[in-house]
Amino acid sequence: MKKKTALITGGATGIGKITALQLAEKGYQLIINYRSSELEAKELAKQLEESFGTDCLLLQGDVAKQEDCIRMVHQALTRFSSIDVLIHNAGPYIHERKKLTDYSFEEWNYLLNGNLSAVFNLSKLTIPIMRKNKWGRIITMGFDRVETAPGWIYRSAFAAAKTGLASLTRTIAIEEMINGITANMVSPGDISTEWKEKTIEQAFSSDNSLTSVGRSGTGEDIARVISFLVDENSSFITGSIIPVTGGIDVLGKALKDEHNIKES
Repeated sequence: MKKKTALITGGATGIGKITALQLAEKGYQLIINYRSSELEAKELAKQLEESFGTDCLLLQGDVAKQEDCIRMVHQALTRFSSIDVLIHNAGPYIHERKKLTDYSFEEWNYLLNGNLSAVFNLSKLTIPIMRKNKWGRIITMGFDRVETAPGWIYRSAFAAAKTGLASLTRTIAIEEMINGITANMVSPGDISTEWKEKTIEQAFSSDNSLTSVGRSGTGEDIARVISFLVDENSSFITGSIIPVTGGIDVLGKALKDEHNIKES
């Protein structure tokens, strides 16, 4: 049976890395995109090969740039005959708190290109390949309650891009279901950087009661959902937006934190 190939953007670190490990364990060939994490990408490729014998291709590129998206897909197809799974994990984010008017034109365009247009570019290039195979899986990443188009204080560009992406994901699902292609969005909760590459087992053994489930969220929580969605037998799940938040109201927490700052 022919092995399937998955392209993971931003796959060298964080949730992308844990997702790569999950899919490698399931026998996938992997294309790992990274922007600046070359050392981490090479270390991951070595780990994948040694642990699972994974055929892995590393591709440097900025998904916010259309020309990089085009180049990476062309390079991938010189190595592999198809791209069966597309996981849009990469997404620019500005941690500094900024009101809409404080964003520069360049920042605004970069965030929209990296979080929304990148998905159009890569999907446009890979969906025709999936159509030929009558099979494909597309995964995008959102945020808590993204499907309701909520306001997110100081995150206007990111929120606008991801809200548009939720609609785009569902549109792809409707348009491509006849071709055996599914499209779903996974919406991580408040998973801190230090926990993005950790396991559920590590979370249970840590003294943390900040969430309703009594432990921190981890990259493995997200990767497990992605792994389920790309499975051969998950073809009935498409156009879904799946929150993985541990019961935390992420946007409410952000607003509460802002009020606390003003009061202090």
